[in-house]
Amino acid sequence: MALRHEPTAPYDSTQDALRVLETVARHTTGVTDAGLTRETGIGTERLTPLLRMLRREGYVEQVTDGAYVTGAALTRLASAHHHEEALRNQLQQTLDRLRDRLGAAVYLSRYVDGEVTVTQYADGPGTPAVNEWVDFRSCAHATALGKSILGQLDHDGRRDHLSRHRMARLTSRTITSDRLLLSRLASQPPTVPVLDLQEYAVGTVCAAVPITAGSTAGCLALSLPVEHAHRLRRAADTLNRNATRVLLSLAL
Repeated sequence: MALRHEPTAPYDSTQDALRVLETVARHTTGVTDAGLTRETGIGTERLTPLLRMLRREGYVEQVTDGAYVTGAALTRLASAHHHEEALRNQLQQTLDRLRDRLGAAVYLSRYVDGEVTVTQYADGPGTPAVNEWVDFRSCAHATALGKSILGQLDHDGRRDHLSRHRMARLTSRTITSDRLLLSRLASQPPTVPVLDLQEYAVGTVCAAVPITAGSTAGCLALSLPVEHAHRLRRAADTLNRNATRVLLSLAL
């Protein structure tokens, strides 16, 4: 199985963020905005929101003279001790902030050992998670997060997955034709969020965006009650713009 590597805006932003962090790390006493622009080649218009995001996530801190130094979150992730715990905590904080910003439950999913797996999620009283009435691993064809991950596999990888999981009809909107599903996956632009309009569960709509880290396909997803369906596309676009935060944690 191979992944289709097609650049997306979050991927490009992540590469820029990594360049900024590498530059900050080299300057143990701090580096200014002007210094970062000069050394990274990233213009002020792009650098300013990147630095704002990196400060919010705790990857950099600004000292009294305005220079930037390595932040506590980056120090924790860079440590060999308890790295997995630090990564999980960092991702959870990011998902929690996205949940609050979007007013929707948010999910992180990865393709692990040939299965679609939700590794972490953030929900709350006003943003309930989807009722997993059918195991997500067996119904990638019917969920936004499943289709987003399948879309990152090559044709043989998709065929292999579908051969192992029967495409059951979960609602009247569920796609059960492998030919139709494969056609839609092939035509799905990587930069456009995948939507699920009550295909998995009546009363729920979802969206997902890809976050491929290394050789592992993954995605960031959200769900909303159908009465909030009018907010889905805007929320999906916001999710896509904020996927850099998750990609960055996974890349460090």
